[in-house]
Amino acid sequence: MSPLTLLLLQGGFLVLLWFFVFGVVYSLRADLFGVKVRKLPAPEAAPAGPAPTAAPDAVTTQVKRPAAAPAPAGGLATTAAVSRIVITSGPKAGLELPLGTEPLTIGRSSESGLVIRDDYTSSHHARLVLWGEQWMLQDLDSTNGTFHDGTRVASPVQVKVGAPIKVGATTFELRK
Repeated sequence: MSPLTLLLLQGGFLVLLWFFVFGVVYSLRADLFGVKVRKLPAPEAAPAGPAPTAAPDAVTTQVKRPAAAPAPAGGLATTAAVSRIVITSGPKAGLELPLGTEPLTIGRSSESGLVIRDDYTSSHHARLVLWGEQWMLQDLDSTNGTFHDGTRVASPVQVKVGAPIKVGATTFELRK
C-alpha cells in the first residue's frame, strides 16, 4: 500500500473518530441540560376593553372562583373545573398537587414542578399549560412518550377531567 493511501486512511479514520466524540458529547449535553422546548402558540386574545390600572401603592387582591362551577361540556379541563392533580399509580401514588395558572413541567429534573424519579421519565418529559380557559398537555420530545387517555400525545391536546395521563411509570389525572 502506498504511503499516500495509508495517510488518507489514517486521516479519514481520525475525522470519523472526532465525529463520534462530538456525537457522544452532544448526547450527554442534551441528556444533562435538556433540549429546547417548543412553545405553544399564544391563546386567542381576550375581549378588547380598557385594562384596569391601579395606583402604584395599591394592594392587589385575589379573585375567588365560585366553589360549585358547572362541569364543562365534553369533560374538558377548564380552570374553573380543575383544582388539583392526583397521582393514581406509580412511586408517588396518592400525592395531590394543587394547580394554579402557571405551566407545570413534569419530569426527572429537579427544576420540574412535579418531579418523577424513574428510569422511564425524561428530564423534561411533559408540560401542563393553561391555554385560554383550557388545560393542555404537551409532550416535550420525551423518549418514552406521554399518554393521555391511552393515546400517545404527539402535539398539544386538551386534557379531560378524570382521564388518565401516563408519564413514565406514573399515572395521574386532573380532578376538581
